[in-house]
Amino acid sequence: MQSLVLRRSRADGKPMESTTWLIGRQPILDREERVWGYELLFRSADDPAMPDATRASADVILGTLSGMGVESLLGGKRGFVNVGRELLHSDALLLLPPQSMVIELLESIEPDEALLARCRALRGAGFALALDDHRYDARFEPIYPWVDLVKVDLTFFRPEELAAEVKRLRGFQPRLLAEKVETAEQFRACRDLGFDYFQGYHFARPALVERKKLPEGGSAMLRLMGLLQEDADTARVEAAFRQSPGLTYRLLVLVNSVAVGSRERIRSVRQAITLLGRRQLKRWVQLALFSADGSRGLDDPLLDAAAVRATFLEELCRLHPRLRSVADAPEQGFLVGILSLLVAVYAVDMQEVVAQLHLADATVAALVKREGTLGELLLLAEHMERQELQAAYEQLGAAGISRARALEAQAAAFAWRGPSGAHAPPGPGGEPARPSLRA
Repeated sequence: MQSLVLRRSRADGKPMESTTWLIGRQPILDREERVWGYELLFRSADDPAMPDATRASADVILGTLSGMGVESLLGGKRGFVNVGRELLHSDALLLLPPQSMVIELLESIEPDEALLARCRALRGAGFALALDDHRYDARFEPIYPWVDLVKVDLTFFRPEELAAEVKRLRGFQPRLLAEKVETAEQFRACRDLGFDYFQGYHFARPALVERKKLPEGGSAMLRLMGLLQEDADTARVEAAFRQSPGLTYRLLVLVNSVAVGSRERIRSVRQAITLLGRRQLKRWVQLALFSADGSRGLDDPLLDAAAVRATFLEELCRLHPRLRSVADAPEQGFLVGILSLLVAVYAVDMQEVVAQLHLADATVAALVKREGTLGELLLLAEHMERQELQAAYEQLGAAGISRARALEAQAAAFAWRGPSGAHAPPGPGGEPARPSLRA
């Protein structure tokens, strides 16, 4: 393991995509030198070669929305994301929360009617727009009225040229940001010229923000995209998420990023899908397809263990006297099972997980303290996994579940994939078979 990023190798010996979100975050300050926002930059410790602009931007957006969470990464400030032409015209861009993000148009984008129309549409959707590394260009005059902020790279100008550039741009009334401010003298000069915001090494170098990346698998994303395109029912979409603990976790982070202010606590994967909505879910998958390389599989023994535990808890919830009359209890049990193994699978801290996710109180109590009915069932599953049978039998007795029924539930959990990927057999009591978790 490297100091920052876990490396894995594919069968052909090539390194697999990094398993860590690594995002550079450089502060943007106002005239009083207070942090106003952050520019978010793609960073990779695995691959010294920078990816293309589309993939880099997609990685940053995915990391912000469903890897780290908007609030966790930005702390209430604005986030600036570089966007090239391809991603700019993708519907996936609308997944970003407009109140939190500024879309920064790369200098490589040529001004034309399509750009003008897209800027109008994005402004109409509530987004703020910025031009990156920009200097006045008459071809952009139709675009300037739709731009909120122009970033001026100081290295493009001699000091005596900068005042004229500011005067030209001020005629279109955007706010101005001085980039690459490296000295106190440059800061004072730019402030005197009327710049509104400032960014550069004089204030701070980009700080690396790191978090474990939970793998979604390119094939799983394509399968999910297909289901959404054919408008599959929620049960089939939910089954696609159940193929991967990483997908499930990222879905929950995403819900909290794009549904800021929701008072509803998440109790199941199905509820998260419903709360997010099909349109937003499609945008997220589109964005993920920009980023995924499709090289990873799902045959990790730890991921298999997570699926077995989740299925076992799902079956136990159907047997428990206090839960079997609760309609969504099996789904709650499955969610607890998936999240409970994130520490082992991805080396993330459980306190960090629950801090990011707007989970139901019973789910939090089960995951953090092993309390409540769900917490007792999670403890039971852990005892059985470790072959601590005496402790397991005592908990079964306290729960009012017979040993025979618990063993049937465990057998059903181990058969979650079914023969050759077929559906798992019916659960105890003749409940309908749940779709296989893996295609």
